[in-house]
Amino acid sequence: MKKLLLAGAVAGSLLAWSTHAHADSLTHTNQLRADSHAPIGVMGEHMHKTGEWMVSYRFMRMDMDGSQIGTNNVSPETIATTVPNRFFGTPGQPPTLRVVPTQMTTDMHMVGAMYAPTDNITLMAMGMYLDREMDHITFQGGAGTNELGRFTTRSRGLGDTRVGGLIRLYEDATHHLHANAITSLPTGSITKSDTVLAPNGATPNIRLPYAMQLGSGTFDFMPGITYTGQKNQYGWGAQYMATLRAGRNSEGYSLGNKHQFTTWGSYSINPAVSISARMTAESEGSIDGIDSEIVAPVQTADPDNYGGDRLSTSLGLNTIIPNGPLQGHRFSLEGTIPFYQDLNGPQLERDYSFTLGWSKSF
Repeated sequence: MKKLLLAGAVAGSLLAWSTHAHADSLTHTNQLRADSHAPIGVMGEHMHKTGEWMVSYRFMRMDMDGSQIGTNNVSPETIATTVPNRFFGTPGQPPTLRVVPTQMTTDMHMVGAMYAPTDNITLMAMGMYLDREMDHITFQGGAGTNELGRFTTRSRGLGDTRVGGLIRLYEDATHHLHANAITSLPTGSITKSDTVLAPNGATPNIRLPYAMQLGSGTFDFMPGITYTGQKNQYGWGAQYMATLRAGRNSEGYSLGNKHQFTTWGSYSINPAVSISARMTAESEGSIDGIDSEIVAPVQTADPDNYGGDRLSTSLGLNTIIPNGPLQGHRFSLEGTIPFYQDLNGPQLERDYSFTLGWSKSF
């Protein structure tokens, strides 16, 4: 909660600064402007006019490297020798976590479409394709820090699908406010498996832990509210979004609920190019329930080792082609680095992420 209040204070300061800033070279119009869209890492932040369509593609990579318990970094050797294995007592399960993840990358491809049946409602849909990889160290036997070997697991395929709409609440020449009403459909697999290296040297094919699955397995409701403003060269905005799980999935668990607040400011170098800065506060709960098929001496198999609080900062670039054969095509880039993480660990910490995007309205 303290982190969310901090982000709120930053948002207030940013909005106050942006509202009082002024310049003469640009005015708030319906002309093609790069900053009429928020940074590419913000979803569902703009609406369209009656009859207008937009198609988009986003690519996001997220890298996680090293583990934390709370706010403290912890080594693989410490995890392997001191962190209890919740499955100890099950045949073949050692007393501590003898398999430790060291790094994870997620590549996400997102294809979206928006359509406005009226000025006050914009409908949207987004499909995803995910590719996840996680590197591990396996320590030998039930004690000590002798390394047996290393291995990588991988899962890829369709993720969950988002559908819903944006509902205009207020708009004038400077300010805009709309509600986000999105539902995430459980189209991503939650039963992916791969081959692992066990502490006894065996290489079984097992169901992968929760972090390596491609979906939530539940219908997830994503309510939110988005504010944007624009005056002269300056743009600004803020968004709150929640992800609320509708019960447990077919495997007996539900991912933790999420709450995210983000705020940003942008500056137009010219109508075709703008730069942005953004701050984000996130809070996520641990997993409720357990998949009886996920049993392994690794931190990612324990539902309690998920969720936490994060603060991050992002820098972005938005461009729009003003004329020629590519007129109206938008291209965007944003990079994000966390600067505070308090994790329900041991858990891999986020290292960085970046998002590339393209969109076209017609």
